Amino acid sequence: MIRIRLIFLTIILFSFQFLSGSNIVSGSSECHLRVKKILSDLYNPTDLCVLVVAHRGDWRNAPENSIQAIKNCIEMGVDIVEIDVRMTKDSVLVLMHDNTIDRTTTGTGKISDMTLTELKSVQLLNGCDRATKHRIPTLEEAMQVAKGNIMVNLDKCSNYMDKAFEVIDKTHTIEQVIFKGSKSIDQVKEKYGSILEEIIYMPVIKESTSHLRGFVDDFIFELGPVAFEVIYKSDDSPMFDVIQTIKKQECRIWVNTLWESLCGEHTDDLAVDDPDAAWGWVIDNGANIIQTDRPELLLKYLRKKGLHD
Repeated sequence: MIRIRLIFLTIILFSFQFLSGSNIVSGSSECHLRVKKILSDLYNPTDLCVLVVAHRGDWRNAPENSIQAIKNCIEMGVDIVEIDVRMTKDSVLVLMHDNTIDRTTTGTGKISDMTLTELKSVQLLNGCDRATKHRIPTLEEAMQVAKGNIMVNLDKCSNYMDKAFEVIDKTHTIEQVIFKGSKSIDQVKEKYGSILEEIIYMPVIKESTSHLRGFVDDFIFELGPVAFEVIYKSDDSPMFDVIQTIKKQECRIWVNTLWESLCGEHTDDLAVDDPDAAWGWVIDNGANIIQTDRPELLLKYLRKKGLHD
């Protein structure tokens, strides 16, 4: 199933290069080739190529979930940018991690109680809680920037799937977007319906996943996902046997090195001083997609190891 999807994927990507118009970052064919390369790597998993996911964009150098945070990721060569999606009072999808704007902007209030116009009037804060020139972007604005340049993982999006699909369909970026969730295959099929055949969907599994082996087998048999996001808390987790089962089916393994409850002690913070004990360890134990809060440092490490272009 994965190989068949790759053939159709190549055809679709080749077609939208001619039909989708210019790109905000760059309209060159080189940018479209970048996405085609990432997609080819995604659908043809190998431990000699580790894909990098930037959590909330390059938030150390720009406000999280901002357009600039996405552009920075594109410039440094990140493969996938993870962004969070919320819906406004007037049913527009915007980028924001929290359900309020209190932590990350100069304003206050729930996103669901505010219109897009109201949200656009506030400024995004930087890491020092200082106001910047940057504004809350819509999902459509974000996807126009990502188009042809970088893959996108939409988080916190399951309640707005119909709206999100409209946006990525409108921007001709369906094949650039990864959706994910921890629901069973039957629940996913019921929730996503016919669009499940058009999108990239990644199951999320952890030690507490009910009927874990059957959960994994059901997805492999019925969906043939390109990857599983795997969460484990310790070095002796039973998840490592499951990881090997998944990899035998030519699926990628996505691991988050953001904090300890996601990957044990092999975190980004450890990687600052000892990258082999952090990123090297998770790679040796099956990971070939890593979501990180330090994308620039991870890319440097992988390139030194010959694991990234």
